Amino acid sequence: MVTVLENFFTEIGKYGKLLWWSVLSIRDFSTYYENTIRRMKFIGIQSLPIVLMTGAFMGMVESVQVLYSLQNRAPLYLVGSIVTESIILELGPVLTALILSGRVGASIAAELGTMRVTEQIDALEVMAFNPIAFLIVPVLIAGLVMVPVLTVFADVIGILSGWFISILTTDLSTAEFLKGAQRFFIPWDLTYGIIKSAVFGFFIAANAAYVGFFTEGGAEGVGRSTTRSVVISSVMILILDYLMAQFLLKAGW
Repeated sequence: MVTVLENFFTEIGKYGKLLWWSVLSIRDFSTYYENTIRRMKFIGIQSLPIVLMTGAFMGMVESVQVLYSLQNRAPLYLVGSIVTESIILELGPVLTALILSGRVGASIAAELGTMRVTEQIDALEVMAFNPIAFLIVPVLIAGLVMVPVLTVFADVIGILSGWFISILTTDLSTAEFLKGAQRFFIPWDLTYGIIKSAVFGFFIAANAAYVGFFTEGGAEGVGRSTTRSVVISSVMILILDYLMAQFLLKAGW
């Protein structure tokens, strides 16, 4: 038990140290600028198709389930309220983050892990080139910026697909769906969803960068790091989701 706690706090210390080094490296703009653009393209543009598909089916499924629950029990215009609120507050940010933790987090962890075990990171240090600024800072910035953007796309597609299924399968009109969507919506809901997705994006990138940067054990170690990145990010997303729902949502009450 003592050994487990020692290992846990050692990992926390290394994690915090890496983030602190990243903060100090922000001033080295010329080193990370180009790599940041490349990371933003990878996380944002290249992830857009899977995010849009996830958002579309998310909205469809949510609409079908809400229609089933409300049929002959409540006014159907509430479908717009429930679909819109559930997607903006919960499903959009969380499902987008979970998808990206697998696609983006695993890729970053594998890339950095491979660079570590093949001593490419050591070579950068020998040449007095800041590996934190070149490799870690771009990942963190791209995750912080692009995951909220992708979440907004997922929200829009999810609500549109929910609207389409609602009017296609029932007598609900577009005006009634919009009436429901507007009834319980407040601007803080959208702000909350964006804040939550930004936090998710930062920690997906930070987790992947951490396990990749400190990879050991050759090819087998790279495989372990890739798996650890996805598992840690997925669990952290669920924990942060609860914490932010508990504390941030109260700011909008």
